[in-house]
Amino acid sequence: MADTKGNTLTKLQIEELAIHLENAELQAYDVTKITNDFPDMTYEDAFDIQWEIRRRKEERGNKIVGMKMGLTSWAKMSQMGVEHPCYGFLADYFSVPDGGTIKHDELIHPKIEAELAFVTKAPLKGPGIHIGDVLRATDFVMPAVEVIDSRYRDFKFDLKSVIADNSSSARFITGGRMADVADLDLKNLGVVMEVNGEVVELGAGAAVLGHPAASVAMLANMLGERGEELPAGSFIMIGAITAAVQVNKGDSFCVRYQDLGSISGKFE
Repeated sequence: MADTKGNTLTKLQIEELAIHLENAELQAYDVTKITNDFPDMTYEDAFDIQWEIRRRKEERGNKIVGMKMGLTSWAKMSQMGVEHPCYGFLADYFSVPDGGTIKHDELIHPKIEAELAFVTKAPLKGPGIHIGDVLRATDFVMPAVEVIDSRYRDFKFDLKSVIADNSSSARFITGGRMADVADLDLKNLGVVMEVNGEVVELGAGAAVLGHPAASVAMLANMLGERGEELPAGSFIMIGAITAAVQVNKGDSFCVRYQDLGSISGKFE
């Protein structure tokens, strides 16, 4: 992460790239990765584009209802050819009720991931946040399923491009049961994902950076670099416990969580 500091893009270029990527999201069409045209852009540029997309949504009256970490499993990092996790925001219209329907036509090439969500009761502000801080600040943990949908053609991107594209955020479903962190073995918590009644993925919490709370700590520390914090009451999705599974129109899915119930949905 040698070139995290400083910008190579102008404010106008950042605004134009934010519009370019947000339009691709809102209108469901794919684009080529932006580093093809801006090979010298920095990580700071990439996050500035993401925060500009966020600002545009808020200006239109959307609420930001949570944060998500992406590429938090070693398997996922190697699958996507990136070397570091990333984060994105969750807008209100991303939320789908448990058992609900997701409109496939509003997305480009969606995939689903089994995740957990942490809800905080105290603020977390980096730098220096560790797993212990996160566990102490957590109100409860609950199941979540993320629908990711890169705006990049064929899901081909590098880390800077995906950060700018709000880390492939698209839709999410939460449900199941809430539980106190003290009552869960988060590292060994098992997950089973079924699509159309067939088991397609199995996983356990340790797939996420060795411990799910490490993902929240990393998010707090990354936000701290921008002077931002996770306020009390934050909803944070920790990243994929299982590999991402492509879904097609007509597919239904169910994800079962050890001791935490299940989440289901359908694409139409």
